[in-house]
Amino acid sequence: METLNLPASGPALVAHAAGDLRIDDVPLRAPGPDEAVIEVLYGGICGSDLHYWLHGAAGESILKAPLVLGHEISGTVVRGAADGSGPQAGTPVAVHPATPGPGAARYPQDRPNLSPGCTYLGSAARYPHTDGAFSRYVTLPVRMLRPLPDTIDLRTAALIEPASVAWHAVSRAGDVRGKTALVIGSGPIGALAVAVLKRKGAARIVAVDLHPRPLAIATAVGADEVIAATDTAAIAAVEADVVIESSGNHHGLASAINGAVRGGTVVMVGLLPTGAQPVPISLAITRELRLLGSFRFNNEIDDVIAALADGSLRIDPVITHEFPLSEALPAFEMARDSTSSGKVLLRFDGSVPA
Repeated sequence: METLNLPASGPALVAHAAGDLRIDDVPLRAPGPDEAVIEVLYGGICGSDLHYWLHGAAGESILKAPLVLGHEISGTVVRGAADGSGPQAGTPVAVHPATPGPGAARYPQDRPNLSPGCTYLGSAARYPHTDGAFSRYVTLPVRMLRPLPDTIDLRTAALIEPASVAWHAVSRAGDVRGKTALVIGSGPIGALAVAVLKRKGAARIVAVDLHPRPLAIATAVGADEVIAATDTAAIAAVEADVVIESSGNHHGLASAINGAVRGGTVVMVGLLPTGAQPVPISLAITRELRLLGSFRFNNEIDDVIAALADGSLRIDPVITHEFPLSEALPAFEMARDSTSSGKVLLRFDGSVPA
């Protein structure tokens, strides 16, 4: 069913270049037969969004044209797909922002996150860029949409995408039940990894960060102990069976290797800069550590939604701030301050948080 006369355009958050973040009036793309229109309520600011704003690039993804940011969103379908597929108008949804790449390039077929040419909402990895969803209304293919049960509010649902990244990372380590887990870097992804480890039955979870606020958030979602990142001796003494490295810098990866037990597993989800990294790789060899990469996610989004719906995954404390779209720049300033914030949300309906 149709619900309202949609505007031809609406406000969206657009990165034009390094330091140039604007709220532009952006046309609403006409939906194809298998596409729906979403009224976006919340969007979480990701590290990649910050990089496009601060540097005009996220790693090797360089802005060549204005880019609508955002891939961590929740909202409601206001116009269902014309072919009747997918959720219909009135359905609250989360979004899986990936489109696997076409072609016959070799990769494990059950891991489409590794497909060459994969695109992601709000990414400048390819040109033309793939616009994101930090806008009042957005047209998306129904395959990206995940209906939400009544037990998940749209504010919490804005965390489903990053929680899926964390779920994928923890899953890469295998069965964590009864094991000691160490999380290096307790920003939003690290804190969400703590929550997932708790949900999956880790017996002891130790969180590491440079700052007290992220460590407090990690404790709120399930960490049993916290350690300052400067206390290298205490980190090494953990001897964790599983380490999730989410800091995204070589010092964090060095701590992850040092904190793993002999024969342990280190999952690298924090994206390090391109190029050589000075890490104690000899210890990984002599201790026979498994070093595993973790990139985005696949169908784990459905596991996250199920765990949120039954109450077994608690992630609300990761959200620390909420701003209306009109205050996007202060929101981004807050999000870059890891000493004061966890996940910072934008709200797109024009209301101002209490």
